[in-house]
Amino acid sequence: MSEVTVRKSELKGSIKAPASKSYTHRAIICASLAEGNSKIINFLDCDDTWETVDALRKFGIGINEADGALNVSGSKLKAPEEPVELGASGTTYRFLLPLAAIAEGETKIQVKGRLAERPIEPLLDALRQLGIEIKAEGNSIIINGNGKIEGGKVRIPGDVSSQFISGLLFIAPLAEKGIEIELTTALESKPYVDMTISVMKEFGIKADGLRVGGGQSFKAMDYEVEGDYSSAAFLLAAGAINGGVEITGLNPESVQGDRRIVEILKRMNSEIEINGNSIKTKTSNLKGIDIDVKDIPDMVPILSVLGCFADGETRILSAGRLRGKESDRLATMAAELGKMGAAIEERGEGLMIKNGKLSGAKIDPHNDHRIAMACTVAGLNAEGETVIENSDCVKKSYPDFFKDLTKVGADIT
Repeated sequence: MSEVTVRKSELKGSIKAPASKSYTHRAIICASLAEGNSKIINFLDCDDTWETVDALRKFGIGINEADGALNVSGSKLKAPEEPVELGASGTTYRFLLPLAAIAEGETKIQVKGRLAERPIEPLLDALRQLGIEIKAEGNSIIINGNGKIEGGKVRIPGDVSSQFISGLLFIAPLAEKGIEIELTTALESKPYVDMTISVMKEFGIKADGLRVGGGQSFKAMDYEVEGDYSSAAFLLAAGAINGGVEITGLNPESVQGDRRIVEILKRMNSEIEINGNSIKTKTSNLKGIDIDVKDIPDMVPILSVLGCFADGETRILSAGRLRGKESDRLATMAAELGKMGAAIEERGEGLMIKNGKLSGAKIDPHNDHRIAMACTVAGLNAEGETVIENSDCVKKSYPDFFKDLTKVGADIT
């Protein structure tokens, strides 16, 4: 098991934002559903996106990497003869189930570990409403598809996972009648659904919110993935706490929900400069604020760290769904930052953090990439050494995280 040691460091320099993981997943799927050849430029090369690639290959989609891009030969999906075994990507799992419903033949999808514990039943119920024969057996889902679906109206909660909604949207234009999604609860993480619709439109699909007409087809194209605000948030926060860090390659008009890191840092009194597609943060006297994370759940780990270095009290609200992520992120952040001496505690469906001095500690990220990255940023501003165990877990979303930090002066070995 790998580990890194992090020491207090002042950061200074510029880093190009890694490509968006969320956009990469969506572009790969739309290209796979399009007849013809597409190219995904500036894709994110990480464990999660390769899990999606490997799964789609098993459905007969031709995907290969060349010159830093993914070449995708889209076609009708064919059910794999062998079970599809998934690793740790919840996105892959939730997007693949609807795709299997439009494949011809029986598909068996197997999951394990934490992924098997994450909620999936609302999506299965939605697919059954569309006439899909689907059953769960232990850690396996078996879907019988005939290569097409009729479509219609489907009811599903919007507060369990936005990925359920996105998965249904991908197959909606291929349904004979299209699909209209009716939410039975308020939609959380709405920006991720907006992102799905945005990518689908780029690939030629017409959508009216959660109503998508049938009889449409995805168009093959060259698609360039934009920079990732989710990953950039860790670097921008590090600069705001102790340094001067510039992140380039960020679309100022992006629909990514985690673009809110800019607004949040401003509210926390961070000195921040925006120039076109670059954002720079500098050491600032941060102040605590209340942050509702209903639409930006992935931000909670790094926002928790910012709270440790902000005067007063920072409250993270509406974060209940974080208990069903790669780890229970509320409990994990409270425990791991607590080891470093942070004044942090769980408060119902959120966290309360007060300003305090941190000391190095041995951190167990619970195999959660965002916990590892957040605690690394904390370690860069703690007295003594901080050891991040199982540091390779960052490969799930940001394989170059430690390397990029060292480029701007981080003392990490």
